[in-house]
Amino acid sequence: MTFIWFSGLSMLSYLVTDMYLPAFEFIRIDMSTSESAVGMSLTVFLAGMAIGQLIYGPLSNRYGRKPVLLIGLAILACSTVVIALSSSIEVFLIARFIQAIGACSASVIWQAVVIDRYQGRESQKLFAMIMPLVALSPALAPLLGAVLQSHFGWRAIFAAIIVITLLIILMTLREKESYQTTKKIATAKRSILADYKSIITSKKFTGNMLLSAAASATFFAWLTGSPFVMNSMGYSHNEIGLWYIPQTIAFIVGGYTCKSLLEKYKDSQILPVFILLSVVSILLISIYAYLVAATTIVPYVVAFCFIAIGNGAIYPLVINRALEDFKQCSATASGLFNFLQTVFCFAASAFVSAFAEYGIHAIAAAMSAMLVIFFAGSNMIMPVISFRRRTA
Repeated sequence: MTFIWFSGLSMLSYLVTDMYLPAFEFIRIDMSTSESAVGMSLTVFLAGMAIGQLIYGPLSNRYGRKPVLLIGLAILACSTVVIALSSSIEVFLIARFIQAIGACSASVIWQAVVIDRYQGRESQKLFAMIMPLVALSPALAPLLGAVLQSHFGWRAIFAAIIVITLLIILMTLREKESYQTTKKIATAKRSILADYKSIITSKKFTGNMLLSAAASATFFAWLTGSPFVMNSMGYSHNEIGLWYIPQTIAFIVGGYTCKSLLEKYKDSQILPVFILLSVVSILLISIYAYLVAATTIVPYVVAFCFIAIGNGAIYPLVINRALEDFKQCSATASGLFNFLQTVFCFAASAFVSAFAEYGIHAIAAAMSAMLVIFFAGSNMIMPVISFRRRTA
């Protein structure tokens, strides 16, 4: 039951983000508004997610995981009720912002609970089991939303989110508090600024965060630009949707491969291999984009599948490594980790959107920029000088 609870919490924010995407046009018509106004609901949601991730960490370190999570889930449920009943785009957007602040409680706190309850490889294996399920969320959520929209209308999508949230609330009530009372007392004596200072000045935290940010930003660069590229190549909307299935499968393969390898090898042995796989794949995409005028998406999807395998393995390793030294303020560290990662993803997505007319070249440029971030993160946790000593 606990694994199901973790899975639900980890997938929740993605379901809330993506389930309503197929209903954009129906929401626009129903509210007599513009496409850009409906599209703004994604922007305000991202803003709410970013802000909330910085709030829930310190709060749960001070008052405990369970009560703060329940408050966040309650905010999510109540704001979703307002969205489902809204008749104006203004109310819709305000409630959507509040909904994001509620939803991100789950994405921050479930990671902190894992760090609270499990040690070393145990937590890495759990992350490796759950992350592939997280990868399924962006693929499954729009499909579920499309079914609900076609049969019951767009408001049914948000009704479903309310039901899912209530089920997770019930599961949360059954779970025990993972944050010890002694830790709460110690946390109360520390300032939030002191926690943030200790986290951000940690090379281990920053290096692993940069690796995760580079991997995620690469993913978002592709997701943002690839529909335009495939459209320019003549693919239909249905075909475009199908081309994302191999990447989702590849991400899952990466996650479970990581879990299997952890049975035999240390994370420090596994991580460089998958970083190298991602870096080489990015280089291949970039070189191919600038040297070949491709008329099919196949070579890019094949190369990106290797990036997805790398990402699926990198995420569980770096999340655990980044947070494991901050058990006294793991939720604060988790929130900061997610916030900074979101900033990199937003920057990559915004760059590709701004230069969308350049197609695959814009994607390749954004991905190539992430090579610098991969190098910086790797050098923080695996300094270049150490390799020199080994080869000397």
